Parts: sequence; structure tokens; C-alpha cells
Amino acid sequence: MLVRDAMSTVVLTIGPAHTLRQAAQLMSARRVGAAIVLDTDTCGLGILTERDVLDAIGDGLSPDRELAHAHTTTDVVFAAPQWTLDEAAAAMLHGGFRHLVVLEGRDPIGVVSVRDIIRCWSAQRPATPSASPSTTPATTPTATALTSA
Repeated sequence: MLVRDAMSTVVLTIGPAHTLRQAAQLMSARRVGAAIVLDTDTCGLGILTERDVLDAIGDGLSPDRELAHAHTTTDVVFAAPQWTLDEAAAAMLHGGFRHLVVLEGRDPIGVVSVRDIIRCWSAQRPATPSASPSTTPATTPTATALTSA
């Protein structure tokens, strides 16, 4: 399967002067985890991810004063639509990120995420019978709440 088959064509594009709050609101409304940042005055094309916003707020920065350009990744790894999903996954693993901007020529035409790749790979696997809740083994991991001291 190819990147073009998995990528999201719902591409959110913002400018470098958007605040982090504006970017987060737009990302949330579009239900995407990344925005392409177009800055014709400097680097051209970058990406702002949910992780970038989270890190800035976690560092105590104001989402109303911080601008997207200050948190945009400009050293972007781009994918081509004809890449295989294996190639895209390898690039993400090697770079330690979860989104690739997909370019056709010089134009962004989509974004492919780890979630997109997993969705496609899951759909390709043969269906396996799942255990009903009453027959789930006792060794199934469960979430535990952690509290800080």
C-alpha cells in the first residue's frame, strides 16, 4: 500500500503568526494532529504538531502569546505519494516523529500519520476472532491510575 492511499487530504495550513491557541483550536476543530505552517518570508514550509503545542504549554509558555513560527519544525522530512507505507514508517521511526507532510512536486497534498499507517495495516490483516468481554483472560493488562506523592 502507498502513502497516497493512507494519507489524510484534510490538510490544515496556518501562517507563522497564528498563536498556539489558534493553532490548537483549528487542529481540534479539524480533528488533525498537525498543521502545515506556510511562511513565505523565511523557511517556506514547516509543521506544527500537537506535541509542539503540548511542549510549549508544559514549559509554561502562554498559548495566547506564543506564535506558531517559534515552535514550528522547519527541518521537515517530506514523503512522496508513491512511497510505500513501510518507507513512511521507517522514516518516522528513524526521525522520531509521527507525521510526514506529503508533497507532490513542491505542493503539500496531504499528511500521513502513524495512525493512518496503522489503520491501513490493520485493515490488511485477516480478521481474527476476538474474545468477548466475559471470556477475556485475567492477565489482560488494565490501566491503573498513578498518583503523585
